[in-house]
Order: sequence, then C-alpha cells, then structure tokens
Amino acid sequence: MIDRISIRFWRTEMETITAFKRIGIEKIILAGIMIGLLCVGGAYAEEKGLANDAKALLSRAVTYYKANGRDKAFAQFNNPKGRFVHSDLYIYVIDPDGNILAHGADPKLIGQSLIDREDAAGKKFIKAIIDDTKVNNKGVMDYKWMNPQTRKIEPKRTFFERIGDVIIICGYYK
Repeated sequence: MIDRISIRFWRTEMETITAFKRIGIEKIILAGIMIGLLCVGGAYAEEKGLANDAKALLSRAVTYYKANGRDKAFAQFNNPKGRFVHSDLYIYVIDPDGNILAHGADPKLIGQSLIDREDAAGKKFIKAIIDDTKVNNKGVMDYKWMNPQTRKIEPKRTFFERIGDVIIICGYYK
C-alpha cells in the first residue's frame, strides 16, 4: 500500500512538472502576478463604501441610538475604529441648529456649527438637511465634497434620519 501511495505521488509530481514544461514557467509566473494584481484591485474597491453600505450603517446607528441612548451612542459614533466606521463610511450627528454632536471621522468638528457650510457648488447642504427633516424624518441629500481619500471634489450622497432632537447622517462618494 505504501508503494502505491508513493507511485501516485510520484505520478502527480511528474504530471505537474510536465505541465509546467508544456505551459512554460514564464506564463505561470505571469499568471500569478495577474492574479495578485486582481486581488489588490479588489481590495481597493472594497475600501469604498457604496449606497447600500451607507444605508445599512445609518440603519444600525439609528437602531443603536434608540436602544442605548445619546451618551452611549455618541461614544460609539465618535470611535474611529468602532462599529460605526466602515471603509470610508462613518456616522455623524447634528442638532437642528447645525451643530456637530458626534463625528466618526473628524472629532475636531464636534461642537462646531456647520449650518452655513457650503459644498463646492455653493449649496448649504447641512441647512438643506435640517429643512428637509422638518417635513420628513428621513431623506437623501446630494452635494459635492472633497473626498479625503482622492483629494478631489466628488459627488456625495448622504442619507439621514431625525430622531427627536438629533439628525443621524451617513454618506458615500458616488
């Protein structure tokens, strides 16, 4: 029995060597490089959040806020390595006056009023979000903003939901 296993292993080894000779080692190395590049490209693509990812993150944040309250939720939202930051997506929270209450990507913004902040096209998008929540508790806002990963002005779509006196927001670059 050991001899049969040895013979099978030897045959498999010889078949592999024969295949390498037939295909050419250069082609095998090139194929390996191509597979590696495809994997790296796929990993980069995964770093960019999509619409469904942003909606899901917002939904989880709203659920967490309702279940755990303001203080505990804000602590989680402000954690840049926490469960409410995913790839280039993060949660931020404003009050009806446009003050930042929590921010998963830039804690220096907490306490600042952004009600008059304009996008690259001059749109006061925070004021527009606040005005929209006076009519609807949920909404979507499009504007143009600097993508910190590409350092370019890009179209951004933001989903938001008002719960009491806070508006929870998550957006993605289109």
